[in-house]
Amino acid sequence: MRLTAIDWAIAIFAVAICFAPALFFGKRSSKNTSEFFASGRSVPWWLAGLSMVATTFSSDTPNLVTDIVRTNGVAGNWVWWAFVLTGVATVFFYARLWRRSGVLTDLEFYEIRYSGKAAGALRGFRAVYLGLLFNCLIMATVNLAACKIANILFGLERWQTLLFVGLLNVVFAAHSGLWGVLVIDMIQFFIKMTAVIAAAYFALQIPEVGGLNGLITKLSAMPGPKGINYLNVLPDFTNHWDIALAVFIMPIAVQWWSVWYPGAEPGGGSYMAQRMLASKSEKDALGAVLFFNIAHYVLRPWPWILVGLASIIVYPQLSDIQAAFPNLDPKLLGHDIAYPAMLKFLPVGFVGLMVGGLVAANSSTILTHLNWGASYLVHDFYRRFIKPDGEERHYVFMGRLATVALFFLSSGLVFVLDSAKGAFDIILQVGAGTGLLYLLRWFWWRLNAWCEVVAMVSSFLISVLFLILEGQQILVLDSAPKLILTVALTTICWLLAAYLAPQTDQQTLIAFYKQVRPAGPGWEPIRKAAGLTEDEVAQTGDSLPLALVGWVAGCMVIWSSLFTVGNFLYGRMSLAWMLLAVFMASGLVLLWVINKLWRSST
Repeated sequence: MRLTAIDWAIAIFAVAICFAPALFFGKRSSKNTSEFFASGRSVPWWLAGLSMVATTFSSDTPNLVTDIVRTNGVAGNWVWWAFVLTGVATVFFYARLWRRSGVLTDLEFYEIRYSGKAAGALRGFRAVYLGLLFNCLIMATVNLAACKIANILFGLERWQTLLFVGLLNVVFAAHSGLWGVLVIDMIQFFIKMTAVIAAAYFALQIPEVGGLNGLITKLSAMPGPKGINYLNVLPDFTNHWDIALAVFIMPIAVQWWSVWYPGAEPGGGSYMAQRMLASKSEKDALGAVLFFNIAHYVLRPWPWILVGLASIIVYPQLSDIQAAFPNLDPKLLGHDIAYPAMLKFLPVGFVGLMVGGLVAANSSTILTHLNWGASYLVHDFYRRFIKPDGEERHYVFMGRLATVALFFLSSGLVFVLDSAKGAFDIILQVGAGTGLLYLLRWFWWRLNAWCEVVAMVSSFLISVLFLILEGQQILVLDSAPKLILTVALTTICWLLAAYLAPQTDQQTLIAFYKQVRPAGPGWEPIRKAAGLTEDEVAQTGDSLPLALVGWVAGCMVIWSSLFTVGNFLYGRMSLAWMLLAVFMASGLVLLWVINKLWRSST
């Protein structure tokens, strides 16, 4: 593709307007690690929420959704729509608890919740495992998508793309800290949303597509893989049970609570926890996560989905993409590359906006992961175990050094991966079985540090075992039974550890309870040991039944609004109006719950 002078001007302006404000936060972020990694704990809910949304909207996200739509239809998106249950649970059960904990990173949580050497070892191991290994894998998937897009648009090699995004992201992540990341995210969100909406609009205007009506008519008559209907928002439970099991039943029944995935962690964690911990109050932490879930699942999906559906008509086979882009690297060819392939139909001016938006999408995610990963490596490993007595400016310097190292390591992985969907599946499998533990550790005193060690090790070893057995053709399983077995075996392992491993010191449990005040019967023995009165226990205003009502209402609001939009686009007006009524009714309940929680928050 060729960019005109207008396109280049718009692209450069879009990038400049995102990054220029971050230059002013370098001095502030240099003060101490609280400013560099947590923005001085003074972030308002709307800024934290926008940053969460921008971070999870990376350059690989439209590619991933396009891959899903082309292979399993719109219904295939339930593999991530199911995480609505996880995200809304974080809003009503965990956001305020995270803010009360007062930790700088979510890994610091381990040494206020657990005791003994196991707690410190767990913190150090997770710092390297998540901050280095896991984090680099995630950044590699994001930059892989950037390489595919740049190869389609400009014919750039992988190293050329990595050099450009690396210089941009590393400089700003190292210079401005979390404050700069938050401000960049805020501006990038609006640029990215404008760009993807424009991409969806112009994709529908392609003559082969014939507008929204043409899209619906043509795809209704075009059977997908195994005869699936591309347009259905629910899978076919009658004729395609295997697909329904993989993309709907498993995510809804098992995946959302059992799998650890960055941005959708059961109980919150990683950069989501970072934003909650940086919020200036419990109210802001709750409001940020609620805003994120609504924007993430309602505002963003349909522009991506429409482009993915249009690509099926324009490029029915992968060979059609290769024919349209003869210079495309064959190693990058896959269904996920159909999204950038559709960008060739953008008119002058909008190409530049999309390029700016894609740079923004890449940067918002990479900047967050660089800052988040550096916080783990510096605060939870280097400061905790190697140099605990350094000055704040020294730790800020080490954070900047870690930022640079993380980008180089993640860039090396880009040459190993093939697709965003493949990396998505790997991350889900490796994290299987640990999610329930992360949900219960806040509400059940018996869970100890060894439970988390056993959960991580067993989940990883079981996943590796399945890979070896599949490679040797000894045992080849579909993803659904493999996930169930991994979850079941991992859960049994850490439950045994809860009763057989050394228990957490009671004084640590009492101190944790007094600081965080989790509700429910799981802490009853500790409440008695702490000697708290009923009035003292009730001071937080937490209520598990009220949180449960908010959780159900929040999920109904998000799903009903998501499918209201979809059915209006499809022209299914009766169903759209019914779903709109469900949205309004559940919305009133949600507002009632939030009002009660808001008044009891600090």
